[in-house]
Amino acid sequence: MPGKTFLFIILLAFAGVAMAQTKTDAVYDKYLIFNFKRLDDKAGEAIKIGEDILPNADKLPEKSRISFYNGMAKLYEDDEQSVEAIPLYEKVVAAQPNYYVAHRALGYLYLKPADDLYVKLQLNPGDTETASLYKAAALKALPHLEKAQACDPSDETLALIKKLYTNIHDDVGLQSLNNRLAAMAKKCLDILTD
Repeated sequence: MPGKTFLFIILLAFAGVAMAQTKTDAVYDKYLIFNFKRLDDKAGEAIKIGEDILPNADKLPEKSRISFYNGMAKLYEDDEQSVEAIPLYEKVVAAQPNYYVAHRALGYLYLKPADDLYVKLQLNPGDTETASLYKAAALKALPHLEKAQACDPSDETLALIKKLYTNIHDDVGLQSLNNRLAAMAKKCLDILTD
């Protein structure tokens, strides 16, 4: 009898592995369809499939998961859903800190509230609360914009970075900018692979 119990436990374990394998395969199959929809410029369909994948994204292989988060974030960004895009881009840069494309996206997404605050600040220069919020928003965007600038220099991005440092009165940050950019430029990733 103990032999049958042991055999039953082994069979249950294998069945659990097989079921997990099936769920993983199903998520990966959806991921492939997600990519096809993106390539076919069917963003709405890709977003629906992606939203179905999100709760099970941990079932994807790590590189595929990071690529999926990036693709989903880009779809959300293009659909002007920055609230949904930001946490996904944050996952991408946490996993691939040298992937400057996601840094650029995050920098500009973080900058949107800063732009609104800057307008308010121009209307009421003595508003210390708005000035504080503006500085916090600028400081949140700056590291991402700097990584993007270091890896893919742009006159527009460089001017924006300098303007932000000037606006928040950070002369030290502005003066050390070139050294930071040179250091960051040594490690740049421009393509995610599955």
